[in-house]
Amino acid sequence: MDLPSNLLYDEASPEWMNKADNAWQLTAATLVGLQSIPGLVILYGGMVKKKWAVNSAFMALYAFAAVLVCWVGWGYRMAFGDKLVFFWGKPDVSLDQKFLLEQAFIGYFPNSTMVLFQFMFAGLTLILIAGALLGRMNFRAWMLFVPLWLTLSYTIGAYSIWCPDGWLAKLGVIDYAGGYVIHLSSGVAGFTAAYWVGPRADKDRQRFPPNNILLMLAGAGLLWMGWTGFNGGAPYVASTDTSLAALNTHVCAATSLLTWLILDMLIFGKPSVIGAIQGMITGLVCITPGAGTLTIMPSSQKF
Repeated sequence: MDLPSNLLYDEASPEWMNKADNAWQLTAATLVGLQSIPGLVILYGGMVKKKWAVNSAFMALYAFAAVLVCWVGWGYRMAFGDKLVFFWGKPDVSLDQKFLLEQAFIGYFPNSTMVLFQFMFAGLTLILIAGALLGRMNFRAWMLFVPLWLTLSYTIGAYSIWCPDGWLAKLGVIDYAGGYVIHLSSGVAGFTAAYWVGPRADKDRQRFPPNNILLMLAGAGLLWMGWTGFNGGAPYVASTDTSLAALNTHVCAATSLLTWLILDMLIFGKPSVIGAIQGMITGLVCITPGAGTLTIMPSSQKF
């Protein structure tokens, strides 16, 4: 016997859910996902030597898929689930239908939306680490590294700061959209992994030209535009704070890009594409920890 259409509607649209917030959060998740696939896939494939292009792009593609399976298998609950210890959650599967349809720990949308949104952050973090290992690490070693680092490092940082039960969250630590959980942790991991893997061959270190600058620009553009969802999705609500975070993000990226170009001209005598991309990414990373808590200019006051 088929259920009446109004009962199906009530089940799919519970009273606690805000459709606008849910729609924006899914959109933000998609934008963050585009930063990885195809954004960083294209950027990495274009920035390395031709002989490494396919392997570098494949490392990013594999990481995105592997993190998703680990995330719904045990990672999400370790980062945002019930407490195991003060800095870690209990591992558990996140594909239970009852759990997925319940309200998320924050925001007016279901757990299924939160699991998806947070996966995009986790996947991007592992792909950022890959940037330090292009042309260094064997692909089979990378296949093992991805699930291990996600499980033993990323989930700890996410639970400690972003989960309401995390010890740093209880101390009042604020990481608006991933300045520590994503960028600092991936940077430290990249440096550490590069140290243990070792340097590239001498002949490769002497000259390291990108094989396709246009692809680099395309990937960088996707990375930049996707950051609207990266920082704009952090409030978990379609609000004025979301708009402020998105505007701050783009202004900071553009300012940093132009500043880097000026420095290139002053020091090297000409602007460079690689310098512009580096400046853009620097600005995006810089604004992320406080994108929705800052104003570009102080409020005007009457005297």
